[in-house]
Amino acid sequence: MSAVLGTYARINVEFERGEGAWLETAAGERYLDFGSGVAVNALGHAHPHLIAALTEQAHKVWHTSNLYRVPGQERLAERLCALTFADKVFFTNSGAEAMECSIKMARKYHSYNGQPERWRVITFVDAFHGRTLATIAAGNQEKHLKGFGPKVDGFDQVPVGDLDALRAAITHETAALLIEPIQGESGVRPVGWPFLRALREIADEHGLLLILDEVQTGVGRTGKLFAHEWAGIEPDIMGIAKGIGGGFPVGACLATEKAASGMTAGSHGSTFGGNPLAMAVANAVLDIATKPEFLGNVQEMSLLFKQRLAEIIDRHPRIIADIRGEGLLLGLKCKVPSADVSSTLFAEKLLTVSAGDNVVRLLPPLIVTEAEIKDACEKIESACARLDATLSA
Repeated sequence: MSAVLGTYARINVEFERGEGAWLETAAGERYLDFGSGVAVNALGHAHPHLIAALTEQAHKVWHTSNLYRVPGQERLAERLCALTFADKVFFTNSGAEAMECSIKMARKYHSYNGQPERWRVITFVDAFHGRTLATIAAGNQEKHLKGFGPKVDGFDQVPVGDLDALRAAITHETAALLIEPIQGESGVRPVGWPFLRALREIADEHGLLLILDEVQTGVGRTGKLFAHEWAGIEPDIMGIAKGIGGGFPVGACLATEKAASGMTAGSHGSTFGGNPLAMAVANAVLDIATKPEFLGNVQEMSLLFKQRLAEIIDRHPRIIADIRGEGLLLGLKCKVPSADVSSTLFAEKLLTVSAGDNVVRLLPPLIVTEAEIKDACEKIESACARLDATLSA
C-alpha cells in the first residue's frame, strides 16, 4: 500500500517523460495530454525556454524568503501590472493561496478604510475556489465541506445570472463579489460576459470590490490573456495560478492600488511564495504568452477543435450532448456517464480531466498544433463509436 495519503483516486499509470502535448511511460506508451495537469502546462511538457530559465536560475539561488528583495518578483510584478488592470501583486504557490489572499484583501480594504463591518463576500452557486477552509466555504459545495466542521462564516451565495437575488443578498456587511468567469470544476459553465459586466456595475453602485478567480481561465486559456477581457471589464482583485507557472507551482493575487491599500507590512505573508525558481519560470512563461502569435494560435485551434467536435456530436448524439467553454477550456457535456467517456478516452491514450455536471474537460496545452487537434478528435471519435456500440448491444 502506498504511503501517499489516499485523497486521490489515481489512475494506475506513471509517466516518465513528456514533450509538447505528449506524455510517455517508462514502457514507451505515448499519451496525448489534453488535460495539461488540470490546465497547468500551458506551454506543454519540457518547453525549451522554460527549461533554460529554470536551469539558469538553479545554478544561482533557489530561495532566500521574502525577508529580502527578489528581483524576479519585481520584474514579474511589473510585467503583470503592465499587462492588466493591476498596480500590485502578491505571489503565492497555488491558486487556493491566491484566492485566500484575495478574500483577505477585500476584507482588509474595508476595515482599513473605516468600515470593519463590511467583511462578507457574495459568491455563486456551483463555484470552486480552492481547498482551504475559507475557499471551500466560498464554494459552498457539500462534497467539499462535509466532515470539516463548522463552515467558515462570511460567504453568501446566489445563483449565477440572477441579478435580483444578487441585489437582495447585498447588505451593509457586504465587502465584495467573487466569481469565476467560467466555472471550470463544476462543468465548464461560462457565467456569460453580460453577467460579468452587470457585476462590475453593481459592485461600483454599492462600493463593493469585484474579485475574479482566473486560476483556470487565466494566462491565455480562453484566447485572451485573461478571460474578463472578453467582457470588457476590469476587476479590483484577481487570483491567478496554474498557467502562469507552466508546471512550476506559482500563483498570484493581483490588485489595484485602492483594493490593496490595507495590505501593509505584516498583514499577509508566504515563506515560499515568489521564490527565485518560481519567478524565473513564470517570467519565461510570460515571454511566450505575450508573443503576438500566441493568443492567435489559441483562438485558431479553439475554433478548429469546436468545429471538429461538433461534427463528432452530430455522428454520436447518444454520447455527447454539447460543447461548452471558451478558447482551449472546453467541456463535453455527456449523455452517458462522463466517467465512462473519460475511461474510454484513456484507453484511446487521450488524457482528459473530469468535471461536475457529467462533463469531461478538454484542456490541451496552448501550443497545441492542428495535427494534434486532428489526432485528439480521431481518438474522441473512436471512443464515441465504442460507447455507441455498447449502447446498441
